[in-house]
Amino acid sequence: MKHPVVALEKDGEVGSVELDEKVFGLDPREDILQRMVVYQLAKRRAGTHVVQTRSMVSGTGAKWGSQKGSGRARHGSRKTNVFRGGGKAHGPVMRSHAIGLPRKVRTLALRHALSEKLRRKQLVILQEARLDKPKTSLLWSRLQRLQTQNALIVDIEEPEPNFCLAARNLPHVSILPVAGINVYDILRRDKLVLTQAALGSLQERFA
Repeated sequence: MKHPVVALEKDGEVGSVELDEKVFGLDPREDILQRMVVYQLAKRRAGTHVVQTRSMVSGTGAKWGSQKGSGRARHGSRKTNVFRGGGKAHGPVMRSHAIGLPRKVRTLALRHALSEKLRRKQLVILQEARLDKPKTSLLWSRLQRLQTQNALIVDIEEPEPNFCLAARNLPHVSILPVAGINVYDILRRDKLVLTQAALGSLQERFA
């Protein structure tokens, strides 16, 4: 299928490219996209939350009161959770929150996300991500003309320095190299902007 190519410096189309049906022609499945997003967000969690249990806090382990006669509970340790300074009962422990997802499903989810952007007419093919000056206002005006104010921009590698400097002050514009493209970042932005070089690399990867 044909898709128009646009440029930052010019109005209108500057050419067209052929999109691979195997990458952009799928019927998107929400369940696969949801599984992939959950997988990514779970993997990002640090899992470093931890509290001290009664075995970790300092204090004597000796029985501190008489067994009978006090009229109170028969405590055997001052380190239990009912006392000030004692350990926490059933608190969080350090662990990994990552879940498993087969590689085939992860690869399929990326293709479904790309197909979804094309189906919703939220895919933009950019000739190249370059600017003459590192000016945020200049980049913003050109993105407004292309109606891509909220976008993920993907290039073959890190875009040239002027483009990166101009884009880093835009809160709703993200930049990734094609090697780092992922389902979560694609779906969280309104538009997906692929340079021609990045598009060629993606289609070659899935070929």
